[in-house]
Amino acid sequence: MFAALHRATARPRSLALAAALCAALCAAPACSADAATLTQRLADIREVNRFVPERALPMLREIEAEGRAAPLPERAEFLNQLASAQYVLGHNEEALATTEELIALGRTHKDTVALAKGLLRKGYIESGEHRLPESHRLIREAEQLARTTRDFDLRLRTLISTGETYAEEGNLPTALDRLQTAAALARQSGDPVQIVMTLNSLARLYGLLRDPEAGLKLLEEATTAALKTNSPGRMATLKDAEYGLAIAARQYQRGLRALQDALALERKIGAHSMVAYTLVNLSDCYLKLHDYRNAANYAEQTIQAARKLNDRGLEITARLNLGQAYMALGRLVEGKRHIEAGLAGYEDLGDKPELQMVLEEYGAALERAGDLSGALHAYHRERKISNELFEQRRQQAVLDLQSKYEADKKQQQIELLRSENQIKSAELDNRRLQQRVWWLLAVVFALASAVVGLLYRKVRHANAALHEKNRELKQQSVRDPLTALYNRRHFLEFMRGVPGKGTGAATGAPEETTGALFLLDVDHFKHINDTYGHAAGDAVLTAIAAGLREILRETDMIVRWGGEEFLAYLPTIPAGGLDEVAQRILNGIASIRVRHGEGELSVNVSIGYAPFPIRVGGQALPWERAVNLVDMALYLAKSHGRNRAYGVRGFADPEKACIDEIEQNLERAWRAGQVDLSVVLGEWKELRIASA
Repeated sequence: MFAALHRATARPRSLALAAALCAALCAAPACSADAATLTQRLADIREVNRFVPERALPMLREIEAEGRAAPLPERAEFLNQLASAQYVLGHNEEALATTEELIALGRTHKDTVALAKGLLRKGYIESGEHRLPESHRLIREAEQLARTTRDFDLRLRTLISTGETYAEEGNLPTALDRLQTAAALARQSGDPVQIVMTLNSLARLYGLLRDPEAGLKLLEEATTAALKTNSPGRMATLKDAEYGLAIAARQYQRGLRALQDALALERKIGAHSMVAYTLVNLSDCYLKLHDYRNAANYAEQTIQAARKLNDRGLEITARLNLGQAYMALGRLVEGKRHIEAGLAGYEDLGDKPELQMVLEEYGAALERAGDLSGALHAYHRERKISNELFEQRRQQAVLDLQSKYEADKKQQQIELLRSENQIKSAELDNRRLQQRVWWLLAVVFALASAVVGLLYRKVRHANAALHEKNRELKQQSVRDPLTALYNRRHFLEFMRGVPGKGTGAATGAPEETTGALFLLDVDHFKHINDTYGHAAGDAVLTAIAAGLREILRETDMIVRWGGEEFLAYLPTIPAGGLDEVAQRILNGIASIRVRHGEGELSVNVSIGYAPFPIRVGGQALPWERAVNLVDMALYLAKSHGRNRAYGVRGFADPEKACIDEIEQNLERAWRAGQVDLSVVLGEWKELRIASA
């Protein structure tokens, strides 16, 4: 199911007091310039801003002249609230300009509180624009500054936000430590708003830790505190958190009731932006309940609300939900149109990880709808993005190693220059001493010789270290850092020396030996990452790599081809033994047990394979097209049930076969009798985790 998006906002005080003051502010003929009065008004506006920014922005505009002329603390808080309202209402450029003004104010006056608020606000904006690394850097810098201040609320908010950044990076232990510390501080303060704010964030983290029951228990404590605030907005945020935890616990009806309660509270206070996100969550919830008519209805309402809010990300999510609901209702063309519009939106935003996840879900939906050709196209698009992301991560690893190498090299150069300066200084001293004390000349030369000898040893040691670094860099360039298998780049360079000629297979005449290409894809690998975490996914990939080394020979080249794909090139194998190798790989991988936490994880793979070289139309196929043919066979294995292998044994008439037509639809060519395929079934085993 396609999940809702969320935009980070500030976390202020009680709504009851703010609502009462709002009427007073609107009726007042003029605003007092008294600093204490302005401080109180900003605190109350902050609570309105948290839930109803469309009401808070006009209130801030009314006091803008007073806010910009106020003393530094009130001026900084005014700019902070103004930037928050501007961004939530979609005025992104104005919000960023106001935030930069706040940061400049803090730096000009060397005011740590103002600077920390500005950096934190900019971190929220960067998060909303899907630039998470920069967002995390800014928020953590803000927390470091806030620690040095006496502003308890600011220290608490930055501590919570820092914990959330670690959760977004997948560093859940550190996130838990930060948020538990924040919860202890909030409880000590006794402020119900701070307790609600902290426990809400901690409860959501328990959902990521796959302990929704612990999160729901925390929400009971948070609800007790929220009742003291008399704030419908605070209660609505807790209902939203309850929905997420209920879904994680597969209590879909409880999640639905929580969303319905949240929607009533949000409409009561006129929180249009919160209503919009609850509508899209309702659409997602009904998808999970297979109530596709209600799912479509709430998705359509979300699209209208998102357009009023100028929230592109929200509209994209709603279109994806609407498309999935339409497809389930049999309206395949309309459903595909909405999903393609959502995919185009993610492409415009440059959010490739989210685009990859949606494409995989889209392919599965098309597969369920019987559109195997569309599903195959979606899987190909997902595979391309997966490979791009994998290549980016590999390049980053190489760049990190190069940076370390350059830093070491510069440090060695600095040490060398320092040694050279010492020698020059010694030579100058020697000239001065030569005129005065001749008998010290021998000692000076001896010292100079010692320095030169030391320098020579240092240079030799530096050269040896550089040689070692070069060797490590070369090793890194041909090996995958996670699995230690050869990487795609090395395979491409290797295959330039393999001409793809010879008698080969699929020529119509039997051969005693041949080469072979096997392409493997881990079944349901996304489910492993989503359910057990990326650390479990990495452990599975490492275990499969080790298993392939045991199953295959040392002379066979095993390559990590993509994120969860492996390619094996067997230079020589009995011509009739390809099916046996496929069976051995299927069974061997299925027998692997990966330790994860207190249990064991087991997986299956799907395989496509073919002999290599392979002849079509009187000549051997280039290795690139042979790999593409094997990839097509792999997709047949995945679309026909997974945990199996499809192998291309040959062609009915190799001299007349048209490889272009075969590549367009391998399954159609197979059923037409143009291609001879082998099907090898693995022992059926569900993806599971067993207690230790």
